[in-house]
Amino acid sequence: MTFEITVDGRPVPARPGQTIGAALHAAGIRAWRTTRVGGRPRGLFCGIGICFDCLISVNGGPVERACLAEARPGDEVTTS
Repeated sequence: MTFEITVDGRPVPARPGQTIGAALHAAGIRAWRTTRVGGRPRGLFCGIGICFDCLISVNGGPVERACLAEARPGDEVTTS
């Protein structure tokens, strides 16, 4: 059974137990941030919480790693 999360106002399907990073990747979204210097695209890199390339905010909360944040029905995710 799938459900939706909203990423920067755009609906993204997710599955129970899936991380937000995995849901974004499955939806074809490979980058959602850019580096401060150079503006290079960033998204999932390590996928295990070691780096900080996949930062997001969920439901207005503090910044966290998309590869560690479990997607929940109705989550509002912002990437900037």
